[in-house]
Amino acid sequence: MRASQIVNAMLVIAGTLAAFPAVAQHEPTSKSWPKVKCDNYRSAWNFTLARRSRKGLGEEFLARHAAFIASGCTAPADVCPRSPEELDLANVMVILAMNAGTASTFLPFACKK
Repeated sequence: MRASQIVNAMLVIAGTLAAFPAVAQHEPTSKSWPKVKCDNYRSAWNFTLARRSRKGLGEEFLARHAAFIASGCTAPADVCPRSPEELDLANVMVILAMNAGTASTFLPFACKK
């Protein structure tokens, strides 16, 4: 990855975090923590997709990710980012999820051999 790509990715992440502070905060509610995590993750995903182009995002990547969210974020990790755009989006989502207090095992991103 070139230095300009790294800087661009960091700016996108910083902009997303600044524009979506609700993801980084957990308000105590009557919901279970797994439900709160999934709700926050779904909101962050929708927000991030709305701010970015879908160019370079494959149908399989989007469909597997939709299935993960539809499962209540409990389906096994099987969303494999293959294109540079998918990897960039996955990296943004990892940072947003970690800032929201979720563990790395929560995330849907994994590539099987």
